[in-house]
Amino acid sequence: MPGYFGPVLIASVIIVLALVVGLFGNRLLRRRESDDALSVTDLISPLETLAVLILAFVLVGAAESYSEAEDAAATEAATVDHLFETADYAPASYREPLQAATVCYARSVNHYSWPAMVDGTDSSVPSTWTTEMRKHFKQMAVNDDGTVFEVLVNTDRDRSEARQTRVSESTPAIPDIVYWFMAITLAITVAGYAYSVRLRDGKVHLLAMAVITALFVGSLLLIRDVDTPYSGPIRIDPSHMDYTEQDVSEDFTAEYGPNRLPCDEHGDRTQA
Repeated sequence: MPGYFGPVLIASVIIVLALVVGLFGNRLLRRRESDDALSVTDLISPLETLAVLILAFVLVGAAESYSEAEDAAATEAATVDHLFETADYAPASYREPLQAATVCYARSVNHYSWPAMVDGTDSSVPSTWTTEMRKHFKQMAVNDDGTVFEVLVNTDRDRSEARQTRVSESTPAIPDIVYWFMAITLAITVAGYAYSVRLRDGKVHLLAMAVITALFVGSLLLIRDVDTPYSGPIRIDPSHMDYTEQDVSEDFTAEYGPNRLPCDEHGDRTQA
């Protein structure tokens, strides 16, 4: 979590300090401006436009990354379920081990891969079961008539692509240089507003400045949260895969009986 809150905290402090500096300059320096000189107020409008454009650009990019991560998680769960169901039509000698590996894969994604994505990494445990699947696919390729084998391989390919997308989206899509350029632009905008506001009008303008600053800080927090889709208050949870795991586990137990899976409830291998 420190890696999650660190950049937001630093950027927020920068914006608040910009507000303080702007108010300080307003109180001590602005009174010395000549009436015909180019004032800071004249520069606020283009700076505000730049800040809004950058903020919108970064927020859209973060939202797209979040949406792709959510779609990938749902797609992966759907393909795992489809893989389990398609394995029903595989030759009898491959049917149970393929479906068992599918169940164990779903469990390992829930219990190992998802927590690892909080730090932008992935677990190697699910790969144990994808290797198991491919081993059976290679054996099937020798004698299978091609129909079921082709469907299974294509479904597994879709699962693999969805997994790769899910994992890749766990790291921030917004480059650090873009994030900090946005934060500095917002800080300068806040400082400019604070410098140009009329302090003699009292608490109303100070309250407005506080609201603007809070909104900018909130925007930074929102962008960081959306850009790290598997951590933070609005993180994506493994609800799709959790539902699939429960469904295929129940189907496997109903078909083959209890204690036939080669893994425990977390997806760790228990049988050679």
